[in-house]
Amino acid sequence: MGYSKRQYIEAALTEIGLADYVFNLTANDLQTALRRLDGMMAEWNERGIRLGYPLPLSPQQSDLDEQTGVPDRANEAIVCNLACRIAPSYGKQVLPATMATAREAYNTILVRAAMPQEQQFPRTMPAGAGNKPWTWQGDPFLPHPVEPLLAGNDAPIDYE
Repeated sequence: MGYSKRQYIEAALTEIGLADYVFNLTANDLQTALRRLDGMMAEWNERGIRLGYPLPLSPQQSDLDEQTGVPDRANEAIVCNLACRIAPSYGKQVLPATMATAREAYNTILVRAAMPQEQQFPRTMPAGAGNKPWTWQGDPFLPHPVEPLLAGNDAPIDYE
């Protein structure tokens, strides 16, 4: 099912040494971290890294206990990168191991998200010498490109 937003924030705060059982975190601290988490995930979404994270329409509409639905493979990247972003707000320095883990986990997500966009040949492209006349039915050019519908995480829908 995935982590909730609160679980990501608590894990990131623990990563920088602010465990809830030692430090009393206020509601304001959690809201600040929530805004940073939403901002980071919006930035990743803009870069094409779509993990299914529910982005709010405004900071006031974000809920700490909302389930994110993010796949487990992205948890470490989110926690460590969020820890790197919120540590200066608490006067903490991020450990080099945490920064290295954040970088490696983010690069792993980038590799996973780096899928080339599908391209269709234009209508003006000749079918070529290898095409037989019975396959192109009198038209020496490739068929018209199909316009995909976009839905959800920018995934094309094909109706056949």
